[in-house]
Amino acid sequence: MISARYPALRLRRTRASAWSRALHRETVLTPADLIWPLFVTDGAVGHSEPVASLPGVSRWAIDGIVARAREAIGLGIPCIALFPNTPPDRRSDDAAEASNPDNLVCRTIKAVREACGSDIGILTDVALDPYTSHGQDGLVDARGYVVNDDTVSILVDQAVIQAEAGADIVAPSDMMDGRVHAIRMALEMGGHTNVQIMAYAAKYASAYYGPFRDAVGSAGLLKGDKASYQMDPANGEEALREVALDIAEGADSVMVKPGLAYLDVIARVKALYQVPVFAYQVSGEYALIEAGAAAGIAPRDALLMEQLVAFKRAGCTGMLTYHAPVAARLLNG
Repeated sequence: MISARYPALRLRRTRASAWSRALHRETVLTPADLIWPLFVTDGAVGHSEPVASLPGVSRWAIDGIVARAREAIGLGIPCIALFPNTPPDRRSDDAAEASNPDNLVCRTIKAVREACGSDIGILTDVALDPYTSHGQDGLVDARGYVVNDDTVSILVDQAVIQAEAGADIVAPSDMMDGRVHAIRMALEMGGHTNVQIMAYAAKYASAYYGPFRDAVGSAGLLKGDKASYQMDPANGEEALREVALDIAEGADSVMVKPGLAYLDVIARVKALYQVPVFAYQVSGEYALIEAGAAAGIAPRDALLMEQLVAFKRAGCTGMLTYHAPVAARLLNG
């Protein structure tokens, strides 16, 4: 408890000048805290496709992803995350393309690794929604219910081929029960002992994902919703159970998604488990910053940096954000 009283204690003293504010700052943000999500699409060299619902974000052909990886290295961003826009003729009810070792993601991993070596980390999404013709993150039965164990079997194959292609972190975002343990055992048996698992441990059935689904081409395909496997936004205690299970099953780090509306969950996870916790500043959060800035609500850079600092203050080890290169340039001065 603070025993001193005004005027002996004036909290404004340490806020009176810029050097003192910097000296007393409790939360420090650097480019090394950022992961840059990137969308890859099939296309000729130089091909790119702007994502209308994500101003400033594009889908890139493989050479464009390589260029973005080199840009990340130059900015001090340590890791990129890859998400594919799979061509419609490669999507199917059984998501067979997810297990194809020559699929778009695997070819992109290899290209980035060949161009950049070990100077950049590569995180890959493990889920079936970019590969299914129905837009769900798993296989569905005759009732339209997403089945758990059969989906996990495919997720294991998907994670292994990504590791074999050169991924450093596989990140199951599907929210199936037991998938972290199954993936960890398969990676161990396959000799991929140093491939990390970043589990989307508390992924909520959120309204903030719309632009992402546009970017990966699943928005118009989705039949039904994802409430039977993604978390209810009203639940906090359940998130702690999900995180505990994923840690026990072999996750090296955990993620809370979305970020801003779930700062309380981030803080509770960090305080309770003391593990690396990441937040995903999702597509809807990105789009709202851009829309707010365009409407004159506040400068984009100020809105962005305040949110990223909030994630760090809540306990995040790092953040996935489409604004990564913007933030890195600001942080680099």
